Amino acid sequence: MHTPHTVRLPNRPPLHLGQTPLVMGILNVTPDSFSDGGRHNLVEHALAHARQMLAEGADIIDIGGESTRPGAELVHVQEELDRVLPVIDALIAEGITTPISIDTYKPLVADQAIQAGACIINDVQGLQGAPEMADVAALYGVPVIAMHWDKARSDSIPLLDAMQQYFAATLERARQAGIADSQIILDPGFGFGKSLAENYAMLRDLRRFCSSAGPSGGDCAILVGTSRKSMIGKLLDVPADQRLAGTIATTVLAYANGGHIFRVHDVKANRDALRVAEATLYGPPKDARF
Repeated sequence: MHTPHTVRLPNRPPLHLGQTPLVMGILNVTPDSFSDGGRHNLVEHALAHARQMLAEGADIIDIGGESTRPGAELVHVQEELDRVLPVIDALIAEGITTPISIDTYKPLVADQAIQAGACIINDVQGLQGAPEMADVAALYGVPVIAMHWDKARSDSIPLLDAMQQYFAATLERARQAGIADSQIILDPGFGFGKSLAENYAMLRDLRRFCSSAGPSGGDCAILVGTSRKSMIGKLLDVPADQRLAGTIATTVLAYANGGHIFRVHDVKANRDALRVAEATLYGPPKDARF
């Protein structure tokens, strides 16, 4: 049901994507993120939260120094570096070997973060912002999570068709820089430039998206990020800190529809739900207690 993918990481074992879902823990070191802004923007707080997420089973830690919520102020390169580099340094000094992802669309931030110890680039502009981003990824041999966020999308084109065209351009840019298709993980970009109805249609049709947006029409590795987003809040009429149940529902549905990596705020709850979903689809592990 889940297509297997092997994603290479520099100086680390590769990520094996397929039947077993991976959980990416969100570590926002910002004062203004929509859900947890200001909670982890001090190094000691960020490190404590990272430890908690790792103890709960996070497979990847995603560090971001700029909020992408609607209306958020732009952050200059040096300010973003000042936010993320001390946290990466602290994680590496702690001896943490779990892969670190840098959530940025700025090539210089990605470059410096990788030199500090990050090994994945998470680009909300899908390699279609600053042209140097693909070059940075190729230089260090790191994979890229490329998100769909097309602010110029025409309503006349069906969403999945528009996303297929968008990601074709992303993959072509990656190839021009020398990045293999297998090093690109696609993120449909839930909540970014989509209506409420489109978000849920995309969740429902995720498997069709997986099989159409990849290289040469083949299946692609997929990251899903729905955690605490407005598509849940608007539907349930609840604030961000009361969206866990809705998040878990979207996580399980996305996994059942072919997703591989799940970017979440609440690691343990989502991991537990994914374990149940995996056992349902594939059977419980052989060493499970009965």
